[in-house]
Amino acid sequence: MLSKIEKAVTKAGEHLLKGFNSVKEISYKGKIDIVTQFDVEVEKILLNELSFMMPEYGFVAEETAQQKTDKKKVVYIDPIDGTTNFVHGFPFCCVSVGVYEEGEGIYGVIYNPILREMFIAEKGQGAYLNRQKIQVSSKHNIQEALVATGFPYSIAEGNPQAALELLGTILKNTRGIRRAGSAALDLCYVAKGVFDAYYEFDLSPWDIAAGAVIAGEAEAHVCGKDFSKSPDMYEKFIMAVTPDISDRLHKMLFM
Repeated sequence: MLSKIEKAVTKAGEHLLKGFNSVKEISYKGKIDIVTQFDVEVEKILLNELSFMMPEYGFVAEETAQQKTDKKKVVYIDPIDGTTNFVHGFPFCCVSVGVYEEGEGIYGVIYNPILREMFIAEKGQGAYLNRQKIQVSSKHNIQEALVATGFPYSIAEGNPQAALELLGTILKNTRGIRRAGSAALDLCYVAKGVFDAYYEFDLSPWDIAAGAVIAGEAEAHVCGKDFSKSPDMYEKFIMAVTPDISDRLHKMLFM
């Protein structure tokens, strides 16, 4: 099944790549939340490919499909994670597909066709980048950690003070922060040991479903607001971090 999902994601990714070098038609879902015709087209490619091979699954997708399902087997689709990057020509965007059964991640496939990075993972089988096994960093000291994060679209319509104060706390206690604009790829970059940690609030399930599987299979500690539990897809928060500094980061976020 994983190879079939990877094939569908590759096909969708080639359409993303075509769009990356083309004129985009931009619409607004919120003040700064944008969507292009390529988001919709990539999602349709994935739905057509995956629904045929996985008829027993419910589909939750960002643009055209339903955004919640009662089925116990679910495919979460983000056709272009990092749409703002995509529009501005910043090559940090991807196709993301996560497959869950009974709330547990089974497969994660994330493809950035611009950089030709294909991340895949299957429960219990490890995580891979372009067929090479990957693993989180071995950082033991949070002061040496490079931390990734993101900001919710709602920040443009509210008070950003709380988010800025939290950033200040993280900056004072780590080596630095990066905000690259794709939750899915941030999780993958934790998985391959580039980032030592990633956290973000106010996320949707399609943002994190695939990346959570990949980071977890690369031996990251992946959790929601409850440090001891895997993230709930609808809780809107995720943290993925190399294990030795996970407790310290979680305490910073929720002290």
